[in-house]
Amino acid sequence: MVLVLSEGDLRRIALMDEVVDSIERAFLALSKGRCKVPLRSIVEVGGDNYVLYMPAYVEPLEALSVKVVSVFPGNVERGLPVINAIVVLTDPGTGVPLAIMEGGYLTALRTGATSGVALKYLAREDSRVLGVIGTGRQAYFQVWAAMTVRNIELVKAYDLRREAAERFKKEVEGWLGLPVELVGGAREAVKGSDIVVLATTSKSPVISGGWLEPGITVVSIGWMGRDARELDTETVLVSKLVVDMREAVLAESGDILIPLREGVITEDHIYAELSEIVSGRKPGRVSSDEKILFKSVGLAIEDAAAAKLLYEKAIKAGVGREITLA
Repeated sequence: MVLVLSEGDLRRIALMDEVVDSIERAFLALSKGRCKVPLRSIVEVGGDNYVLYMPAYVEPLEALSVKVVSVFPGNVERGLPVINAIVVLTDPGTGVPLAIMEGGYLTALRTGATSGVALKYLAREDSRVLGVIGTGRQAYFQVWAAMTVRNIELVKAYDLRREAAERFKKEVEGWLGLPVELVGGAREAVKGSDIVVLATTSKSPVISGGWLEPGITVVSIGWMGRDARELDTETVLVSKLVVDMREAVLAESGDILIPLREGVITEDHIYAELSEIVSGRKPGRVSSDEKILFKSVGLAIEDAAAAKLLYEKAIKAGVGREITLA
């Protein structure tokens, strides 16, 4: 029997602090060489359409999964979702499929939790104000994770689409209980913020390194490929740079690859991977005035860790629907 978990099922059982803990343990396993995490495979299927395959195995968590994500921009005109995703969780001892999960919610959840892990080690402990640039689906989870690891008192948010910003404000204030101030531009979102999260789909920089105040922590999770970016070169240059995984960032992230091609930085500008910080091999924040940037492209170990946790919670709670594939 295979357990099928819908988005609604996952919403019923997901707790951010538990997911943050699970993701942290996955990065600790990665630091010890106890993960198998190939780079994602991207298959172009005509035009701007593509499908991503993201497998991973986190040995200590006994978490083996593959996520399949399709991105079809033309679906807007068809009245269909642009992005669809599923996660298949498999028993690493037998190879038997355990669960099939809706992948969009899980991805948003684990991406937020990964930022939470990073902020636990990189953000000042007295961080109170969170700036958010880009208020799509992912932004809510970034706030949820940030308030899990830091005592956030105010969210300052900006989006080009006013209706998206208004919806974000309603969700965060209604569900998370945090006040949200909608501001008129990205610079206003950065000014006075202890933490700034960029969750945009922009193909060009939305912030300037000259805006960054001492002690700030910037989290960048937008991903537009090798030739586009949401960070300007100065932001990367003036910041202590931590990445989720060097190999992945250097293969996929224009935010880092463009400054490299410009000759402004070298690969040595990457201070550490998140796994090195979590394991204690390298210190995270060492002073209150450091400007720190965490760049994440998303790793499949995050999907595996979150999927295994949610599967176990679903079994205990009696959530989901069992089907037979044979």
